[in-house]
Amino acid sequence: MADTKKSCYILAIETSCDETSVAIVKDGRDIVANIVSSQIDTHQKFGGVVPEVASRKHVETITFIIDEAVRKSGLSLADLSAIAVTQGPGLVGSLLVGIVAAKSLALALDLPLIGTHHIAGHIYANALVHEMEYPCVALVASGGHTELVYIEREGVFRLIGRTRDDAVGEAYDKVARALQFPYPGGPHVDRLAGEADEAIELPRAWLEPESYDFSFSGLKSAVLNVINQAKMRGEPPMRAALARGFQESVIDVLVEKSIRAVKAYEAKQLLLCGGVAANKGLRAALAARCEAERVPLFVPPHELCGDNAAMIAAAAYLKWQRGQFTPLDMKAEPLFSLEGWSVE
Repeated sequence: MADTKKSCYILAIETSCDETSVAIVKDGRDIVANIVSSQIDTHQKFGGVVPEVASRKHVETITFIIDEAVRKSGLSLADLSAIAVTQGPGLVGSLLVGIVAAKSLALALDLPLIGTHHIAGHIYANALVHEMEYPCVALVASGGHTELVYIEREGVFRLIGRTRDDAVGEAYDKVARALQFPYPGGPHVDRLAGEADEAIELPRAWLEPESYDFSFSGLKSAVLNVINQAKMRGEPPMRAALARGFQESVIDVLVEKSIRAVKAYEAKQLLLCGGVAANKGLRAALAARCEAERVPLFVPPHELCGDNAAMIAAAAYLKWQRGQFTPLDMKAEPLFSLEGWSVE
């Protein structure tokens, strides 16, 4: 077991996709430094993330970001208790850059290494700003993930719902591209939907009556069908009404299934997390429904919704407390199991 009598400072590295981030977090709660270098400008001209380009950018910046995080923290490397890194899921090339950097630090400083699950990080971003109570349910909504996770007790995860095709963030980006918005398109669709006076009615994919799974590919196809029909008539598509109809369809399904899961599992809290948690429409609709149902809702601030290393440190602290460290021969796990990463 780790020595929990003195303060724990975890330096965490996150390079799962297109953000290079390094953070130092004290005792799993207090952010001492959290540096995020985004690659959005680089990938924008390609209309999405190019894996090879992303990994190369991580190589170019990782050393500088580590130096900046340590400098901003005011700590020395000798003050650190452990090194954490995103082990997966994510782009394998990007993951490997962070893992090599983390292994090198752990070996050079003779510190324990903690391979950390990316989605556990998104969930425990809430622990950086809120007091989590168990059992709880987390709605994870991001570019690559749409999942409902039941957390029975601290660090123990059970996946109860997942996307069967496009994740919600992917659906937003594809619809945004069809509406001629630049990458990343989600914020543009969210803004346009908020400005619309009317909505084009679009289908909701509820799937089987008892299912907590999600499917957004049919909704994306419905949007493209409306746009194509408008073109065939020689008319411009009603972009604002279409954006609002799309967003309302997504939100209805996310909110309804989340509330149903909270009730079924008698959860004390609902946690919203992931990059799409920054969506204003989703935050407002979920807050209103949770207030009506008297369900406590917790959402991280915007800066902790996207990929960042502070959330990785928060999740890694669960393992550090229990002395559950990772050997130095650890590999990147692009399809890492959240349930398998649960604390023992």
